[in-house]
Amino acid sequence: MRRVHAVAAALSALLAGFVGVWAYFFPGSFYDSFPGILGSWVSVDGPFNEHLIRDVGAMYLAWGAASIGAVIWRADLAYRVLAIAWTVFGVLHFAYHALHLEHLPIVDAVGEMIALGVSLLLGILLLIPARAPRPRSAV
Repeated sequence: MRRVHAVAAALSALLAGFVGVWAYFFPGSFYDSFPGILGSWVSVDGPFNEHLIRDVGAMYLAWGAASIGAVIWRADLAYRVLAIAWTVFGVLHFAYHALHLEHLPIVDAVGEMIALGVSLLLGILLLIPARAPRPRSAV
């Protein structure tokens, strides 16, 4: 399970870096064209707000930093705290978008739910406790 935790934390760091860098440093582009080749999921949901988009970018960058820390330290406590943050965000983020799909074409709606589901799944994987190491026999 520790290997799964390390992979989930690393994937979380990559996801956070992708979203965070784009939203924080290029908020106009993020608003107009996130997630890129899959469509445009942000601009169809309200007017541009640079402050809000940069805040989202900063939040993702902070979680990316925490995810990198968990990858480096590989400590159960680091994984658990990271899991709580990503899972709470993931549930709330997924629920909001699941209830507001009417403005998206079906292909984009499905893509959005899959992307948000993957993000949530990474948090849930980090919640699964690692097994305690087996004691070595004295034989």
